[in-house]
Amino acid sequence: MHDWPTLLLSSLLIGIGATAVMDVYAWAMKRLFAIPSLDYALVGRWIGHLPQGRLIHAGIAASAPVAGERAIGWGAHYAIGVAFAGALLAVCGVEWARAPTFGPALATGLVTVAAPFLILQPGMGAGIAAAKTPRPGVARLRSLLAHGAFGVGLYLSAALLAALGAL
Repeated sequence: MHDWPTLLLSSLLIGIGATAVMDVYAWAMKRLFAIPSLDYALVGRWIGHLPQGRLIHAGIAASAPVAGERAIGWGAHYAIGVAFAGALLAVCGVEWARAPTFGPALATGLVTVAAPFLILQPGMGAGIAAAKTPRPGVARLRSLLAHGAFGVGLYLSAALLAALGAL
């Protein structure tokens, strides 16, 4: 049986922390190596078209803008991070958050790359695992590294919370 309040709070805090680590990684890649990161306004645009039944776009940048798309995209980015942290805790238990280990966190981060490969990239017009992009291998590697950073963030966030005795 789950301690639901602790599971929800842990998912929220660890997910936000891990997503922030992923964003710091993306910022560093852009700043240090001029590697652009995902534009979350385009994620918001994709999400904004879902209620009209439009799941797949030829190219999301050419699709009509959606009111509030940047906020929608960023909100979804963090909500998904919280959901993935919740999945880690559902599998490993809240006890993992009290004494986190690196392996499950990194594995979770790497498994989460399935979401952009199989849902977001095809929906935005990039094809499965970025197959329709000019350099699919590079796009795939960037996604793997970003989601690896998310996995590192899962561990670091849980470790910080455990050290603070917050859970």
